[in-house]
Amino acid sequence: MTLRGGRGELAWTPRTFLFLGAGAGLLVLAVALRDPVPLFLGLPLLVAPAAAALSAPRADPRVGFAWREEGDGGDVRVTGAITPGSGTLAEDLVVGIRRPPSLQANSPELAQPTSGVVRLGCEWVATEPTIAVVPPPSVVWRDPAGFVERNVRGVDGELVIVRYPPELTRLGALHFDRTTVLPGETRSRRLGANGEFFGLRLAVPSDPPRRINWKASARAGRLLANDYALERTGDAVLLLDARATELGPEIDERLLSIARAATQGIAEALLRSKARVGVGIFGEFLQPVPLAMGSTHRLRIRSALAAARLSTQPGPPERCAIAMRRYFPPGVTVILVSSLAGDASGSLVPYLRYRGFPLLVLSPSPVPFLRTTVPLEPADDALANRLIALDRRAQLARAWNDAPVVDWSEFGSLGAFVEFVRRPAHRRVA
Repeated sequence: MTLRGGRGELAWTPRTFLFLGAGAGLLVLAVALRDPVPLFLGLPLLVAPAAAALSAPRADPRVGFAWREEGDGGDVRVTGAITPGSGTLAEDLVVGIRRPPSLQANSPELAQPTSGVVRLGCEWVATEPTIAVVPPPSVVWRDPAGFVERNVRGVDGELVIVRYPPELTRLGALHFDRTTVLPGETRSRRLGANGEFFGLRLAVPSDPPRRINWKASARAGRLLANDYALERTGDAVLLLDARATELGPEIDERLLSIARAATQGIAEALLRSKARVGVGIFGEFLQPVPLAMGSTHRLRIRSALAAARLSTQPGPPERCAIAMRRYFPPGVTVILVSSLAGDASGSLVPYLRYRGFPLLVLSPSPVPFLRTTVPLEPADDALANRLIALDRRAQLARAWNDAPVVDWSEFGSLGAFVEFVRRPAHRRVA
């Protein structure tokens, strides 16, 4: 382990202390034996670290850094490059890449100096839906002999990798019955070519001239286009239950990672259909992302979900319901993403319903993880699986008293959820 003195200071590596210890031992041996040979052998060991420190840069070197994520489905390919600044060689940079635990490695991570640039390459696999945050690689400058190190500046910026089931890309426009209005919105008697006037938005190159609101554009100083009601869908709030359960931290973390990816995929699908989308992350308290739309809001939702962590102190369900009324209007459709494991998760559904939120529950099932926790005999394993399935069915039945529930056990597909949401019967569920 490298011992660091802080940013802007040199850091001595363990090799330095090994050399200094060996040199000091030889020096003591030379004095004890009154023999100059150990002194001649130990003197280079003492001088080498000092010479390396004198040859090190006087300030933290600065480098150029860029990386990106590629691939589709479960394949994840991360490529990038670290370009040293003047006076710094690529061979002197030591790079460490940290792989998120939700991704598996196909091959070792590569950081290879080539033509004065350190090339990065990673081949990973996402076996489950996930939002993985890859921290920037750790980069230090190290002298060729490996005695001293210095921090490198310019390597920053996380890489967010999102993988969710492909069925969400065809979710399409969902015209919920309970659609809230924008603040200050008024009903117009004049209907446009696509329905009743809804509001104004920034114009895009594909808008025809008749859709541009020229008076509003003149006042605003930028092109604004009319938005019509028939082009929009109902608002939706995606509520992520991030509270710990009795399943244990390992299973809870995996379920939360899957739930975050599903929430991001549903949000992107609804935003593509011009719906206003809000997100709530409930742990000890509710962390809201208010209703909005657009590409900037999509990034805002992704950042909030990527930062969501499992709450070890779960808040009471009534706290979530009260906070939802504070940040979101009653009547807006809520899609709750929760494992429904335990009484605390299941009781969240009736509290939200009593506060006036129509619900749909997407429940990532913990059953696939519970079946592989403890190896049993075939007869006992079949009985345990049966009891687990019955307990899961009882949890879903309790939630069905207040809201429809989609049990999600095959994490590679959300086709059942897409088909269920698009049925007209869902829009009549109170």
